[in-house]
Amino acid sequence: MSGDSYHVGDNVTMIGGMKNTGMVKNAAPAPADPELRSAIVALTELLRDLRPRVSPVGAQTIDDSLPLLAPDAVVQPQARTRALMAVAGVAATAGALGVPIVEAVNAILQLLGAQ
Repeated sequence: MSGDSYHVGDNVTMIGGMKNTGMVKNAAPAPADPELRSAIVALTELLRDLRPRVSPVGAQTIDDSLPLLAPDAVVQPQARTRALMAVAGVAATAGALGVPIVEAVNAILQLLGAQ
């Protein structure tokens, strides 16, 4: 095993320089889990159906959240979780119309390990 090299994580080599800070990461995001992707697509459809039936503030919340919920969106997990919570709040105010959305949000949060 002599000479074998195993490396996990980032490898940074710095030669000279002053006040070197930060690191550029050029890694591509991991592909989305197919189950998560289909759940997000289904939620997006439900939100588009609900949007015209809620208040203007609720509609704006949905509009603000949809880009963060897009299956191909590259966003921080916390931002996606906040968007999910925001649309769940709007759905909760819609009564029976919002129940499928709240259930879909809960399922997605479980898939993300955030619940």
